Amino acid sequence: MTAPLTDDAVGKTVVDVEGKELGIVSKVENKRGYVDPNPSLAEQVLASVGWEGEDKEDYVITEDMLQRVDNEVVLRGEL
Repeated sequence: MTAPLTDDAVGKTVVDVEGKELGIVSKVENKRGYVDPNPSLAEQVLASVGWEGEDKEDYVITEDMLQRVDNEVVLRGEL
């Protein structure tokens, strides 16, 4: 089992199993991560200091979609 999604994931880069960047975690709520696929530099800085936000464009990831969470959030290959 991977580490749970917590507020510590906010601001981390989300990548697929091959390392392709998919966006950044903009918010975590109820064990769900909201991923901004096209973050501006300002959004990246705000997320890194804990100012969470969610846009209409954000997509949701859940803990069962994760391969691991460390310095980045890595999604499993077989989604």
